[in-house]
Amino acid sequence: MQPVTTVTGTAYPWGAKNIDTDIIIPAHWLKTITRTGLSRGAFETVRAQPGNVFDDPRYSGAPILIAGDNFGCGSSREHAAWALADMGVQAVIAPSFSDIFSGNAFKNGIVPVVLPQEAVDRLVEVAKDQPITVDLETMTVTTPYQDRFVFELDAFRRQCLMQGLDEIGLTMAKDTAISKFEGAVDQHRPWVASRSGYAGIAVNGIGRT
Repeated sequence: MQPVTTVTGTAYPWGAKNIDTDIIIPAHWLKTITRTGLSRGAFETVRAQPGNVFDDPRYSGAPILIAGDNFGCGSSREHAAWALADMGVQAVIAPSFSDIFSGNAFKNGIVPVVLPQEAVDRLVEVAKDQPITVDLETMTVTTPYQDRFVFELDAFRRQCLMQGLDEIGLTMAKDTAISKFEGAVDQHRPWVASRSGYAGIAVNGIGRT
């Protein structure tokens, strides 16, 4: 996962409320087990409508999506976060998110920014012709018009985003401690370590051959 400290650029000025994960990526796209190529199916039903924001060339490749209340509700499919990441979206700004979607966003390097409805409404207007900046160092969303909105993030998840650590990365970062623990297991409990070749002689004589 790539570290995220600042996201700056154009933003999809959408603002739609109660967008469930089936709208973000329809179910028939869930056959894939890879994280690439899902941008083709992202917001498929929305894109079927003429004049939709996602096919507007002014916002092509935008790294920020501005959505409405309760974004990512519905099923828990992680493909929704995968589809957004495949679109190049690095931050989603909304008044609220589904808990499961929010967790999946963090795990895929997407910053879910919660701001009050008034701030989101303002950003939707600004994003129509100006870039927006999401800064994890200062925990702010700013615009060229001197708008400055402060947001909050869980401290642990913020550090994971800024260091580019997902769950696998976090585990790998503990490699030295894990190896030390396994070494202790080999020494003190050889019956647990399968690679020791220990025959499994039972304690208290049970099963002894």
